Amino acid sequence: MTVEAHLVTPEREVWTGDVQMLVAHGTEGMVGILGGHAPLLVQLAIAPLRMQLEDGAWLVAVVDGGFLHVSSDEGVTRADVLASNAELADQIDVAAARARLEEAQARAAADDELAAAEVAKAEARIVVAG
Repeated sequence: MTVEAHLVTPEREVWTGDVQMLVAHGTEGMVGILGGHAPLLVQLAIAPLRMQLEDGAWLVAVVDGGFLHVSSDEGVTRADVLASNAELADQIDVAAARARLEEAQARAAADDELAAAEVAKAEARIVVAG
């Protein structure tokens, strides 16, 4: 049994398709979703999102927080990842992410609260992009 996965932001649909499993990082810990999962709503952390495709390969993205909503109806399980921003691993500009990380780290050293979130976003992109 598969999961119908939708990764969306306010601007666009990043990816949609059937997956064997979806693994997300919630603010309270990790959660894995398989077909037939009970309904669920999870607040997401800034972190990687992993989706195992039907052929067994893993598709990895990064999400900048948001929500994961899981529903099951008539044998169909749907997982909607609603993120403020999201990128697939192959869409990440690693050089830009590293520059963003350095800039955010400098601001964070000056005790800028928003900079800490920017550091987390840049670090997550670097990890996901490899």
